[in-house]
Amino acid sequence: MRRALVTGGAGGLGEAICRRLAAAGRHVYVHAHTGAARARALAERISQEGGSAEAVLFDVTDPAACASALALVLESGAIDIVVNNAGIHDDAVMPAMAAAQWSRVIDVSLNGFFNVTQPLLMPMIQRRWGRIVNISSVAAVIGNRGQTNYAAAKAGLHGATRALALELASRGVTVNAVAPGIIASPMADAAFDQATIARLVPMKRAGTPTEVAELVQFLASDLAGYVTGQIVSINGGMG
Repeated sequence: MRRALVTGGAGGLGEAICRRLAAAGRHVYVHAHTGAARARALAERISQEGGSAEAVLFDVTDPAACASALALVLESGAIDIVVNNAGIHDDAVMPAMAAAQWSRVIDVSLNGFFNVTQPLLMPMIQRRWGRIVNISSVAAVIGNRGQTNYAAAKAGLHGATRALALELASRGVTVNAVAPGIIASPMADAAFDQATIARLVPMKRAGTPTEVAELVQFLASDLAGYVTGQIVSINGGMG
């Protein structure tokens, strides 16, 4: 059974990804930091529904905590699939943005990607099979007012995705990014009314977490073995 780690797995999008990977027969590590109870509950529900999952708890911005937690995970075998989904918003227009807002957003999305992925690479390389999927955003593709920090963090993931894909292409390990647009969630519902969505999105609707999870599952599968170094937008035609 292939093993998958989904960071930020207890959130809305993370939950959909965890459920889809579990449905495809993976053992899923549902990662969380502050949402420990939600991660444990999700792992239990997946197991009750016939899947295989467990919670794993650490701060992706803490290199030592990542190394310690992942070392324990690796004692049971290599992680075959990594979905770097952890990320935060701390929005403000740039003239009013505090240095802490800039640093924290980049620390979670970009430094977190390194802290989680780097310790897992050699086991993938040794097995000559692996899938790394980085969750980005339409903000990194076309920009978004009030999200210079978030756009910068996710755009940094794009460069890292392409470079790491080149490093691992001959080793059977693929690296891709998924860039969702407006995806239905309590946060998106509060930020975008239907009229705004219709104006911004050519398809006139928000996407769903399930649609994003299906794309992630494809990129994490054997079927996507010749797809690497790509930034795949899923945004209803935005930008």
